[in-house]
Amino acid sequence: MTDNSRNNRVIAVNTIMLYMRMILVMLVSLYTSRIVLATLGVDDFGIYNVVGGIVAMMSFLSSALTAASQRFISYELGHGDKDNLKKVFSTSITVHTLLALICVLVFESIGIWFLNTHMNIASDRMTAANWVFQCSIAAFVVNVANVPYNALIIAHEKMGVFAYISILEATLKLFIAILLTIIDIDKLIVYGILQLCTSFLIRICYKTYCKHNFEESRCWKFNLEPALFKKLFSFTGWSVVGNVGFTLKEPLLNILLNMFCGTAVNAAKGISTQVNSLVNSFATNFSMAMNPQIVKRYASGDIQYSMELVYTGARLSFLMLTLISVPIIINIDYILQLWLKEVPNYTATFSIITIVSSLIFSLSSTSSTAIQATGNIKWFSIGVCVIPLIDLPIAYILLFMKFPPYIALIPSVITNLFALLFRFGILKSIVIQYSWKHFILNVVFRSFLTFSLAICISYYTDVYIDSLKLNELISTIISFSFSLFAAALSIYYVGLEKKERKKILNVIIVKIKKK
Repeated sequence: MTDNSRNNRVIAVNTIMLYMRMILVMLVSLYTSRIVLATLGVDDFGIYNVVGGIVAMMSFLSSALTAASQRFISYELGHGDKDNLKKVFSTSITVHTLLALICVLVFESIGIWFLNTHMNIASDRMTAANWVFQCSIAAFVVNVANVPYNALIIAHEKMGVFAYISILEATLKLFIAILLTIIDIDKLIVYGILQLCTSFLIRICYKTYCKHNFEESRCWKFNLEPALFKKLFSFTGWSVVGNVGFTLKEPLLNILLNMFCGTAVNAAKGISTQVNSLVNSFATNFSMAMNPQIVKRYASGDIQYSMELVYTGARLSFLMLTLISVPIIINIDYILQLWLKEVPNYTATFSIITIVSSLIFSLSSTSSTAIQATGNIKWFSIGVCVIPLIDLPIAYILLFMKFPPYIALIPSVITNLFALLFRFGILKSIVIQYSWKHFILNVVFRSFLTFSLAICISYYTDVYIDSLKLNELISTIISFSFSLFAAALSIYYVGLEKKERKKILNVIIVKIKKK
């Protein structure tokens, strides 16, 4: 077996493990969200979404930190230098500790002031809101401390462990949701405290596994080796800058919606974010399995194979997202009614716009990884920081002009498209072997054509099914099935390349012969 074939097999196995994790987590999360919304009520759920979101926005920062740590760890694994690997891990712990302290100072000063003076929250719920805020800050610190261990597992491509711990986390959150239905004290405060406890327990699981399985995690010391610290802190700092746009955009948009529309709209936005996260996991799981190989191949000098992973990964991420997003978009109203006891206004429209925005964003994930692999991320970080923030003044103007709340999400679709082209342009300027023609025609255009074809066929099929006046549940099942089939058909004949279709046919033929 060649190295590339072996690497493809590793990617495939890891992707399967992550998808098994995703399906279980998705089912548990859907039921958990239903219970939490019903138990807290629309207003308290909205408070948790907007207040917890001020700190939860830092989950984007955690993603940036994970990507930065993973890049350096994967790079050293590609080189095979164990001594440098130990130094990188120790330095990573030090960097994350300092960044966490800086963020806590900001939260405990500016964050508390803004919460208590500018947020549109009922006075009798401000105490609970402050409890949620403090618990969210503590959870953020725990999560940042966990980043190097999380990155270590991903860099070593132990996706099975990542999947098991994620399932444990989802199960704990289900237990919390059920517990909320039993207790009589302030449910919002209890929910914030229990979420913090979950973060702490998951942190222990990651650290324990790494200590037992990876030698480099057992010899941590407060490392301030100047050259390495400067290099890692600089890279991490630029990674943080690159994610500031995404980090700030969502919570600031929630704050704008809160100021103009109230907590009920925040609840709708929070639910749409959960829908998008579940749908988007189809693409992120695949890219998570592929990203370490992109970095390792680049580090070992195999630029051609790294490029193939970037092109193929971007397109397949979009296609995987298309497969699940098309039937959900077509049947979003009934799905939300079936899922939730009470569906806040605008939830369906919020969900559709957010999913479309994520589809566009999925095409850029592998390009970002390839840029990080080069280590040359300064202008990339500045660009992807500024572009998402363009949404906010436009959203403010639209809300000020009394447009419906969902209109405030439309600019993100346009900026995500612009950011996609910007990312690839930066990658092309660093690694000249990349081709604009191949990326636009074979990745972007092919992907958009696949989605457009699938959504058009599904829409007109759904209109015809509605005209038959069937039972609503039966009608939705038929519509969902046809939409799924239309998406699969579009992906197979338009989205996939000829050699990929041939591989799929060969696998099917082998399976049939075995039976």
